[in-house]
Amino acid sequence: MARVTVEDCIEKVTNRFELVLLAGHRSRTISSGAPITIDRDNDKNPVVALREIAEETVSPADLKEELIHSMQKYVEIDEPEQEAAPMLPHDRQVTNAQVFGQEAGFQDKRADSITEDDLLRGLANLAPQDSNSRRRR
Repeated sequence: MARVTVEDCIEKVTNRFELVLLAGHRSRTISSGAPITIDRDNDKNPVVALREIAEETVSPADLKEELIHSMQKYVEIDEPEQEAAPMLPHDRQVTNAQVFGQEAGFQDKRADSITEDDLLRGLANLAPQDSNSRRRR
């Protein structure tokens, strides 16, 4: 009976691995007391779950959603912000200097004159060294 049920389920859920996950989840929900939607016919819970999927008495999409929800440890609730950010008027142009808090006449000359070699040396000094290289020095 189970072999025929798996073949029938493949038409509903084309990925066999997903079918196993969905049937396992449904089987666990049946074990925890969820009502079954078909006659048991002396079958065990995994076979009942496969038969339910094959006969489309439960939706694979709903099972997938339930499975994902059951695996989540933290469910983020999207709450609205208390205060909305003010909108800038359309007629006003904002420059980079204003965004970064710089005066209009100030420009950072260091960023314009740095060479690639200086940049690489600076990045090399920022990288943490492993414990083996510290011992050699």
